[in-house]
Amino acid sequence: MGDFGARNDIVEVGKRMYRKGFVASNDGNLSIRISEKEILITPSGVSKGYMNASDLLIVDLSGNVLSGRQKPSSEMKMHLAVYKNRPDVYAVCHAHPQITTAFAVARKICDKIALPEVIFSIGCVALSDYATPTTEEVPDSIAGIIKTSDAVLLSNHGALTVGHDIYDAYYKMETLEHFAGITLYARLLGGEVGLEPLQISELLRIRKDVYGKSDLGFLGDGYCGGKALEETGEIDKLVRTITQSVMENLKNIGE
Repeated sequence: MGDFGARNDIVEVGKRMYRKGFVASNDGNLSIRISEKEILITPSGVSKGYMNASDLLIVDLSGNVLSGRQKPSSEMKMHLAVYKNRPDVYAVCHAHPQITTAFAVARKICDKIALPEVIFSIGCVALSDYATPTTEEVPDSIAGIIKTSDAVLLSNHGALTVGHDIYDAYYKMETLEHFAGITLYARLLGGEVGLEPLQISELLRIRKDVYGKSDLGFLGDGYCGGKALEETGEIDKLVRTITQSVMENLKNIGE
């Protein structure tokens, strides 16, 4: 993508985020990978609803400013961590949509597969550990889980979505907020009901065959991994626990 088109796309998505109420004041940040070594990113201290194309900066993968008059986003390190860990990602969106951020503040996540559209568009939603904004803690907190998730709830902070272009990343943020609202209502009604294993398996097949997306981030039973499960032993332990629970439930039904 050319520099000119990328700048206009970021400005447009910034306006959409602001109109939607996903950001307030100067919150949020956006970026696009414009080459293998260069990132176009929003400036610090500028409202995303009132940016100009000339406000944006170009930085390299080490965070050095290559062009631009202002300071790059204070969360630039988080964006760079995404690109370093996800060569398939070409755009990053960070915002504070209210319902999604409420889940992040409560450190709660919908790990059940209950809404097919979310599987198709986002996939697994992860939850990061708390990290102090603008510090090295932030990229460290997402480095593992971003490898298997296109959407991350940042504990006590907001949300992060990634995509093959800036509109893809932004639409995932819209879907995430919509999903958070539905989940909140469902919990007010007694809690979301997860789909059956065979139903989940079929949805994952469609995600792969129709939409060309992997099933990384989903455990064997269709539940999201949530935080990064990097150690095989942890995954095996979780699978054994789930299997034991299922077997006990089947036993109780038989009785």
